Amino acid sequence: MKAFSRERWTALAFIAPWIIGFSVFLAYPLLASIYYSFCDYSVLRPPVLIGVANYRGLLVDSVFWQSLGNTLWYAAFAIPISTVVAITLALLLNTKVRGMTLYRTIFFIPSLLPMVALAVLWQWIFNGQQGVLNDILKKISFGFIKGPDWLGATEWSKWALVILAAWSVGNAMVIYLAGLQDVPRQLYEAAELDGATWWQKTRNVTLPMLSPVILFNVIMGIIGSLQVFTVPYVISPAGSPARSIYFYSMYLFDNAFIYHKMGYACAMGWIMFVLILILTMTALKLSERHVHYGGS
Repeated sequence: MKAFSRERWTALAFIAPWIIGFSVFLAYPLLASIYYSFCDYSVLRPPVLIGVANYRGLLVDSVFWQSLGNTLWYAAFAIPISTVVAITLALLLNTKVRGMTLYRTIFFIPSLLPMVALAVLWQWIFNGQQGVLNDILKKISFGFIKGPDWLGATEWSKWALVILAAWSVGNAMVIYLAGLQDVPRQLYEAAELDGATWWQKTRNVTLPMLSPVILFNVIMGIIGSLQVFTVPYVISPAGSPARSIYFYSMYLFDNAFIYHKMGYACAMGWIMFVLILILTMTALKLSERHVHYGGS
């Protein structure tokens, strides 16, 4: 009995750092944020319980709806475009070509860049007057195409961030590449015996076998897109022009640390959690008939 008690205390001693870390840095902030979302709390003063006033205020907050609309628009285009780009790159990098390791490294490196450095770099690339992108468009079109003011026009600013998201798909590309390695070779051989073309093999063999990986990356894309913050905040903290790139997480950050409306920000955080949960469950439900796991 004493030996059992000693083993139990030894086990608790080993997992104590994790328990303390989980309680202090995750469990307590999570529970506290629920309470603060029902409070008028400025951090500098004790929280005052005000019921659902923060949530009612969000319903009539035009900036809240604009930032939410911008975020959903960005997610609606960035996720599918990035998914297509990542899968296409993975398929190309899965071929047997000399120097393929170098090519894989080149396409993966952009995802390793710090987000702040990435934002500054693309801020210059998207410059409407002296940007590299517009200069390339002008040269390849022999002067017929004049590039837009990417970050200075409301109709192009979000598209610029979508392009940036498609450029930095290295992490997803590597995951797809790993998934392609697990596709049984005999399935391709059987398809070739049936006279299948490259596109037929891709559509009927590769994509179905890759579907669990696609689902995983799409869900991670949903979470990441709804929490997009660093790049647009570095490019324009105010979301200019005309708040066209003022995203949900930016408004949440401003409420918490600029306006000192921590209770309001906590309410926004829980609405974001519910939205991500709904979209994730929807993606899982819609994928039930299209995702094929091994042996199914």
